[in-house]
Amino acid sequence: MSYFVVDTNVPIVANGKSNQASPACVLNCAKKLQEIQDQHIIVLDDTWFIINEYKNKLSPTGQPGVGDAFFKWVLTNQGNPQRCQQVKITRHAENSFQEFPENENLIDFDKSDRKFVAVALTHPEKPPILNAVDSDWKNFEMALNNIGITIIFLCSELTTRP
Repeated sequence: MSYFVVDTNVPIVANGKSNQASPACVLNCAKKLQEIQDQHIIVLDDTWFIINEYKNKLSPTGQPGVGDAFFKWVLTNQGNPQRCQQVKITRHAENSFQEFPENENLIDFDKSDRKFVAVALTHPEKPPILNAVDSDWKNFEMALNNIGITIIFLCSELTTRP
């Protein structure tokens, strides 16, 4: 079993709700979410910053898309440590977390994505963060790698950029 942190854009793309995502990207996201449900562990924060973001973009009923089904699975399994593990992160301001490093190369990193980095850094396995089409992850990939964070890009839309 592997551990993953899942940016909200992955289930959104899996739902087919992202105009910049190619059909191959949608399929890759859907497959990866299903793979996580079948055989891996998602890492979340224990104060529901990630779940609340999912809730704002996805349906907790599990319908009608693959991303919605993933969100329902997260809600069902968030207390099961064999499917979901939770770490404590400490908010000190809106979208600012004690666990997010003070690093000059990350000053302009998207504040709304900092919770994912804080969660990945706090978990002992330092799980990779899954991304679909959010260019901020690509723009800061080297700086994130330098602090021990790996980003897995599920869509070629970003990996083929100059």
